[in-house]
Amino acid sequence: MINITIWNENRHEKINPEVQKVYPEGIHNALAAFLKGEFTVRTATLDDPEHGLTDEILDHTDVLIWWGHMAHEEVNDQIVEKVKERVLDGMGFIPLHSAHNSKIFKVLMGTRTGQLKWREADDKERLWVIEAGHPITEGIPEVIELEKEEMYGERFDIPQPEELLFISWFTGGEVFRSGCTYKRGKGRIFYFRPGHETYPTYYHKDIQKVICNAVNWVSPTLNSPDLKLGNVQPLEIKN
Repeated sequence: MINITIWNENRHEKINPEVQKVYPEGIHNALAAFLKGEFTVRTATLDDPEHGLTDEILDHTDVLIWWGHMAHEEVNDQIVEKVKERVLDGMGFIPLHSAHNSKIFKVLMGTRTGQLKWREADDKERLWVIEAGHPITEGIPEVIELEKEEMYGERFDIPQPEELLFISWFTGGEVFRSGCTYKRGKGRIFYFRPGHETYPTYYHKDIQKVICNAVNWVSPTLNSPDLKLGNVQPLEIKN
């Protein structure tokens, strides 16, 4: 079984009645509810000791899912460094929605801001599948339609994705690169845009399917050998 840790800052749920109505048990538990049937799942939040990301937990995490929004700067830099090292060592990483502005996403992307255009106005979103043959888009229809979502628009301050799997269109006319893959060291990363805290996006079956597929894709491969680096002896002996 793939071991998942779902990290959520869990702040909106404590102070915003609108968010409490949509995610009464927190976004992390809403994600855990549909992932538990297929994976081994634990949750962690910002206010847990060490943000719930102790060495022991990270060492037993195959895939880390990250949701944050209003408290990015409260995440300890030492925890960010530990997570980065685990990704470079092979842990899969799935930043969701406003995690584009998290410390860990910006560190892994090497970008200064991770910023974009945005608007909260109940826009309809259509997520168009760009690569139908990719494991993350397997079983997903050509387009996922969300009746209400927060708009994200280009320019998105990220490196060129290694693979672009989804492009979003919004009723205001904007478009956005909503499903992007990267590799950092031995680790695979999938950024997925949908998931504003006041909308029930994470109850949508196609969104859930994408996240499940992504967990399988970013999880470490068991047959990835450690390559020897540094000074080595020649394979052939000179006569």
